[in-house]
Amino acid sequence: MELWIADGVVVEGPLPDAVTVADGGWIVPGLVDAHNHVGIAPGMGVTIEQARAFAAADARAGALLIREVGSPVDTHPLDGDPGGPVLVRAGRHIARRKRYLRDYGVELEHPDALAAEVRTQARAGDGWVKLVGDWIDRDIGDLAPLWTDDQLVAAVAAAHDEGARITAHIFGTDALHGAIAAGVDCIEHGTGLTDDLIEQLATKRIALVPTMIQVENFPSIAEGADRFPTYAAHMRALHAGAPAVFAAAVEAGVQVFAGTDAGGFVEHGRIVDEVAALAGLGWGATGALAAATVAARRWLSAGRCEVGDRADLLVLAADPRIDIAALRAPVAVVCGGVVL
Repeated sequence: MELWIADGVVVEGPLPDAVTVADGGWIVPGLVDAHNHVGIAPGMGVTIEQARAFAAADARAGALLIREVGSPVDTHPLDGDPGGPVLVRAGRHIARRKRYLRDYGVELEHPDALAAEVRTQARAGDGWVKLVGDWIDRDIGDLAPLWTDDQLVAAVAAAHDEGARITAHIFGTDALHGAIAAGVDCIEHGTGLTDDLIEQLATKRIALVPTMIQVENFPSIAEGADRFPTYAAHMRALHAGAPAVFAAAVEAGVQVFAGTDAGGFVEHGRIVDEVAALAGLGWGATGALAAATVAARRWLSAGRCEVGDRADLLVLAADPRIDIAALRAPVAVVCGGVVL
């Protein structure tokens, strides 16, 4: 086939005086990083120019569509950057005071204000809202839910009333019950999923973004939590069980998408590492590739290299369905019609 691009969009050809970007190879829609924080870095205080550099690093690695699930920096000024990825935002994280990383998100003093804050963040984002569903409770020394079931039901209703989807960061198991029952649209991480909860995700079409390369950091997080031995042991157990949990979700037909959680412990530009990790869950390179391209783009209502779509694509020297490593050395990365 031939693919023609004009003014940053895929068009019908042929076009006069067209410049050949690549002659021969495999064309893949731009990769999707469905859990990324362009506006976050260790130490905080990220400027918009730093955020622009992080987005550029992700784009060079092939992540041309990013779902930014929480950032203290308003990254809307990055929209329209030539050669920059498309960003779909969730506003700021919503958490409770002293129940999340300081200054990352909105910290509510009164948890009953959750639904009202969901409306605020829905209007600040691009169709998504992000809740912190569980985090360490220092009084009990372990992961614990931040919200009651009633508060979650009101939050989901508020998000949907605003025309937004709502997702929840959850490591452990306890917080999953209320979030899934309330009807959230996605679970981030989900290391505490059980067989019955996985079945509910599949039945209710609730997506899962497992952030596998972030989960690899759980042992180091545990090492830094000497004051909370129960929490540390819990994080190690979640890490040990994660591959089986995620493989079970794939086997059950849960919608699973690729996301790196770049911005904290994970450097930007690692989307291919996440895709490679997903390939080991039992669905192989083809399933992992779909989780980072066509399936993820359909989920986020984004183009898939069809006529009229923004020209976001990778040209590869080898078939990535046979060898996912082909994604690591693209012949060309075309971002919004710009060859990076």
